[in-house]
Amino acid sequence: MWQRRDFCKHLSTALVSVAAPAWAAEGKRLRVLAWPGYAEPEVLKRFEQRTGAQVALTVIDSDVDLWQKVNARQGGDFDVFAVNTAEIRRYVRQDLLAEIKPSLVPNLAKQLPRFRSGSAMAGLSVEGRRYGVPFTFAEMGLIYDRSRVPAAPDSIAALWDTRYRGRVIAYDGGTHNFSLAAQSLGLPTPFAIPASSWPAAVDRLIALRRNAGGFYTGPEESVALFKRRQAVLMLANFGRQQLLQLRAAGVDAAYAIPKEGALAWLDCWVVTRAAQDAQLAHAWINHVLEDEASRLLGSRQGLGNTTLESSDYRAEDPLIWLQPVESEERRNQLWARIISGDRASRVLAP
Repeated sequence: MWQRRDFCKHLSTALVSVAAPAWAAEGKRLRVLAWPGYAEPEVLKRFEQRTGAQVALTVIDSDVDLWQKVNARQGGDFDVFAVNTAEIRRYVRQDLLAEIKPSLVPNLAKQLPRFRSGSAMAGLSVEGRRYGVPFTFAEMGLIYDRSRVPAAPDSIAALWDTRYRGRVIAYDGGTHNFSLAAQSLGLPTPFAIPASSWPAAVDRLIALRRNAGGFYTGPEESVALFKRRQAVLMLANFGRQQLLQLRAAGVDAAYAIPKEGALAWLDCWVVTRAAQDAQLAHAWINHVLEDEASRLLGSRQGLGNTTLESSDYRAEDPLIWLQPVESEERRNQLWARIISGDRASRVLAP
């Protein structure tokens, strides 16, 4: 969802920047909670060599899993974790996050201009306090099989195209799917559905359920479904990560960004309020902003990074950065009813 870079080049950079920190982490343990591919073995090993600390990595597979793990003991099981900007406010409300100290993350200066200001930055700060450092991102574009869809789909309406009935693969998640429905309905914002538009949004997702050949929660599952259902089109909730995996599985896959704009997520590193060593946690964040980790996000995962330009991710692409929605609980509750096969009248019943 690889190529090794020149070790000497990165080692020389490491020696100049952080090989000899003023503080010693020998014998310390950093507890990292992250998505697959965010802490590649060589990146992790280099951090341990530089700092003398041991990294305990826990990998999660959904926003729900992330929330449950962090919230279980008020963040006490982890020091640093990755979360998207739309979720940060939720963790702040629970008093789970510590403020970011920019002076401890000098590699912030390496970040591309659009990740230092602009719409991508919404959600990093709450009431003037900064809690996140942008790390990686992807847009939720459309993946299609070029051998069976000769012209690139230019609209999210393709997901509802009855010519593809049973051969569309979509994401199994209420929060994002209601945003998708709002987009398809032309609502002013996909993140705040007005009361009068809920019936139309529900109808839209019932129609998607009927047109789809399956729903997935993870990239690997999406590839298996795509091949098993002989699908021709998929909503890429994990972006080009899925494109890489489909191509590796032998599918002649291509990627398109719809004219309505693609929903896009920006994952950030945050430090827990319960961190055992906040300085070590900041050192981790600084470390993964270096070139090696940034390049690996693209070459192994197909993801965008926030420090190096990529031809796959252009600043002019129409991206709609995720924001907090009016009610995650309601969206997920209604989606559970939709996916189970309920009619519109039952979905919206109290």
